[in-house]
Amino acid sequence: MSDEGFEVPKWDVALESLISEESRKLGQGLTLDDFIRLAKEHTIRFDDIIFTLFALCEEGLWQYHDENGALKVITQEEIDGLFVGGRIKEEDMRHLTGAWSQK
Repeated sequence: MSDEGFEVPKWDVALESLISEESRKLGQGLTLDDFIRLAKEHTIRFDDIIFTLFALCEEGLWQYHDENGALKVITQEEIDGLFVGGRIKEEDMRHLTGAWSQK
């Protein structure tokens, strides 16, 4: 998508900056609990952070590793299944016990 010749990201760049900075600060990938904490600390809707995270994964900028450290690609079908009802809730993602990180 373009806006007057500039590429417009499909995600919230402020949220991208927030999670990227948090990952750098912690020196590791972010877990579900980290995203929940960030949402509460910054009074941001949890599903807005997760929507941004999934968009970054789709673009190949972030990735998910399961609890054993194995890379797991989250498919669009899985993402669509999480967004049932229009919003994603913390409990919808409890099965994702690994960590998300920048590539």
